[in-house]
Amino acid sequence: MASASTPKASTASAPAPTNPAKGPSDRQVHLEQLRTAELFNGRAAMIGIVIGVVVEGLTGFGILHQIGLGSLVDGYTACRTQYLPFCF
Repeated sequence: MASASTPKASTASAPAPTNPAKGPSDRQVHLEQLRTAELFNGRAAMIGIVIGVVVEGLTGFGILHQIGLGSLVDGYTACRTQYLPFCF
């Protein structure tokens, strides 16, 4: 009863080994910090959009008016309705 074992050749590149005395590499630490920052930014953006939509529903002013860019929207509306002799 002999079992034949064949050595497996690894063709995929293995991750860089970490030295237990030094801890994880700088690249691993940077990627983890980047992941954490991006998760936070994404969540903050989602909360901001929801708050903007709620305030728009309560006040009747759009999100662009809330952040001070309402004149751009008003100018575009005036141009579309031909209240202005020129369009930008």
